[in-house]
Order: sequence, then C-alpha cells, then structure tokens
Amino acid sequence: MGKKKETFTMMEYKKIPEFKTEDEEREFWSTHDSSEYIDWNKADKATFPDLKPSTKTISLRLPEYILDELKMLAHKRNVPYQSLIKTFLKDRINEELNKSISGT
Repeated sequence: MGKKKETFTMMEYKKIPEFKTEDEEREFWSTHDSSEYIDWNKADKATFPDLKPSTKTISLRLPEYILDELKMLAHKRNVPYQSLIKTFLKDRINEELNKSISGT
C-alpha cells in the first residue's frame, strides 16, 4: 500500500465589488460572508488606542462620608473622584474574577 499524499489547495477568494456608497457596502456585507473575500489569517490585528469604551450613566446612592473619603483620596491623587471610583471598581472586579478562576 502506498502512502496517500496530502495536498493543500489555496482558496480562491472572490473579488470585492466596488461600492458607490457606504450604504451599498453596508448592505452587501450584511448579506455576504467576508471569509469568501478576505483571508483573515493574513490580516493584521487592528488597535484603536484612542477609542474610548462606551459608558452608561447610572445613579448611585452613597453615604455622604464615603463620598467625602473618595473625594479626599481623589484629591490626593489629583484625579476626578468619578474616575477614582471607576478604577476602584475595576480593580475589585478583576480581583474577584481572578479568585473565581483560580478557585480560591
């Protein structure tokens, strides 16, 4: 019995059409699979360092003394107190998530 030789064929990608408007392009991509047109394995990873994450406004009731302490800490760090709250929350969330992942 002879060995079966593996052959790999290069996928032929379809040509991306020319679009007259963004709406036309948006409509096209909503109904077509981009992997038939683009080799995503060769794509560069895009980074957007100046892109700010979307935010949602919430109302949070805090005892006055906690807010005063937050403002004092924020003043010492020379940051807005709302930013400090977000930092504290994110740090604690990461800590809790790491605990649940490690099982402790």
